[in-house]
Amino acid sequence: MPSILVLNGPNLGRLGSREPEVYGSGTLEDLRAELSEAAPPGYDLDLRQTDDEAELISWLHEAVDRGCPVILNPAAFTHYSYGLRDAAALVSKAGLILIEVHISNPHSREAFRHTSVISGVATGIIAGFGFDSYRLAIRAIDLKLG
Repeated sequence: MPSILVLNGPNLGRLGSREPEVYGSGTLEDLRAELSEAAPPGYDLDLRQTDDEAELISWLHEAVDRGCPVILNPAAFTHYSYGLRDAAALVSKAGLILIEVHISNPHSREAFRHTSVISGVATGIIAGFGFDSYRLAIRAIDLKLG
């Protein structure tokens, strides 16, 4: 059964209580349940969240070693983590799909959020659709692999 790693960066463990006007009222567990229902038959979704940059980088290394496509919401690391960017580049260079997702649209927010160091190495970017950003990423992976 093919796995998709769904990796989430800092503060996303606070979904539901952190800025619900921006991120909605759904929790990370709500996201997990919704994505489990949305996954096409035959896919195993492995949703993870960390506030630790090194752990997120190690998960990207794991994706390369296992040959897994990745849905990555780098959260605040989006804008400045070159270490995360380099790990994301390894995923792409391995010929794996890496989709950068964001719950909100970073381009409609503060100017510092307009730049992503991850986007240049991602297969694609989906942003601004709430939890549907993740569903759309799953669909894109299914289309590319199917």
